[in-house]
Amino acid sequence: MADEVRALVQRSLAGDQTAMLALVDRHQGQVFGLCYRMLGQRQDAEDMAQETFVRALRSLKQWDCEREFLPWLLAIAGNRCRTCLANRMRRPHTMSLIEPIPDRQPDAEPARHLAEEVRRALRGIREEYRLAFMLFHDQQLSYAEIGAALDRPLGTVKTWVHRARRELIEMLRKREAVGEVSHAIRRI
Repeated sequence: MADEVRALVQRSLAGDQTAMLALVDRHQGQVFGLCYRMLGQRQDAEDMAQETFVRALRSLKQWDCEREFLPWLLAIAGNRCRTCLANRMRRPHTMSLIEPIPDRQPDAEPARHLAEEVRRALRGIREEYRLAFMLFHDQQLSYAEIGAALDRPLGTVKTWVHRARRELIEMLRKREAVGEVSHAIRRI
């Protein structure tokens, strides 16, 4: 798989449009997923995913082919999302004119509520903790891959993921989104 990606990168560097499209197709789900989890808005996530691929394709020469491609690409996506979040903080808050249509399925409500509470809690965690957490849990990257993507030591990445989990659980408990957290989970 890594050899296929390296071959696609080499072909892309030579100007092969189909190779560029293949790189995008291969990774668009993971990039969009990370952007959506970080930004919480579909339109912004789509925009940042597109910017990620534009920036990555322009910067393919800088990619170290001795390293994995996906962590490098996700680091670009994380940087784009952090820039978007910073810009969002500077904009005045706007109200949505569209009223969401409630879902009438009774079994889905508690899960949706918890998912919203988790998204809300994740927004309250330091950016580097949140990014490391999402790369680990959402993108299922190893600690070593996250360290390479974020250019941080392995111990720092482990600490960030651990602190993100701990802060997430604490925020959910304070908001009463989850019941009393068991002793085993508290030690996470």
